[in-house]
Amino acid sequence: MSENIIGDILKIAISGKGGVGKTFIASTLARLFEKSNYKVIAVDADPDMNLACALGIEEEITPISKREDLIEERTGAKVGEYGSIFKINPKVDDIIDKYSYKIGNIYLLAMGTIEQGGEGCVCPASVLLRRLLRHLILKRDEVVIMDMEAGIEHLGRKTTENVDMMLVVVEPSKKATLTAKRIKKLAEDLGIPRIYAVVNKVRENINSEKFKEIFEEEVGIPILKFLPYSEDVVYMDLKGKPVDLNSPIGREMEILFKKIVEVVHGEKI
Repeated sequence: MSENIIGDILKIAISGKGGVGKTFIASTLARLFEKSNYKVIAVDADPDMNLACALGIEEEITPISKREDLIEERTGAKVGEYGSIFKINPKVDDIIDKYSYKIGNIYLLAMGTIEQGGEGCVCPASVLLRRLLRHLILKRDEVVIMDMEAGIEHLGRKTTENVDMMLVVVEPSKKATLTAKRIKKLAEDLGIPRIYAVVNKVRENINSEKFKEIFEEEVGIPILKFLPYSEDVVYMDLKGKPVDLNSPIGREMEILFKKIVEVVHGEKI
């Protein structure tokens, strides 16, 4: 196991449309931080919840949002009881140890989604998940990597101000530009200090320099890394196994990992 390469602990949010490969990036970054001697909390906050599979976990994971007994125990109200009185500051500091799935030095926490009863609805499950996310970002001393859906507004400004970096994962297309613009605005409104793009699934016929020029001009997010299209990722995903960190795409991910550390701490490693 290598020595720690960073001083402060990082909190990284990874966002993007479904299918762009953000779960692959989130899971591989978690493994690279673990390889660098860090305890990592990998948070699956995406509705599709594929992070467990990307980490090679075969067991079915019950998300926090579906643990009705836990929600009732911590908030004092049953799931689905809209309009009821419940605790707005439930105890969450023991949830990681009790309800995460441990694989090596990575702790997977599946958050799940909240079925809203209406616009602006506040329910016991919503309160518990928000409180838990806030605890992860503000109170924990592990590396936290969050695999998130494109909409991040549910985090709240006071929480996201303490996120070290937002990585917006896109494919090299016009749709990517539109999605990235929306995520950028949300991230800026929430006070996230560093917003970078990772362009994934780049084939050999793509002019990366031209795409970078157009993307950065139109969107205003600097591109941190282009990742090539990889059959290894496709095949390992079909097998439900993580990619080999020593494979070509694994080495490309290590370059991204080092760039993230360099950007946040201003030092090359």
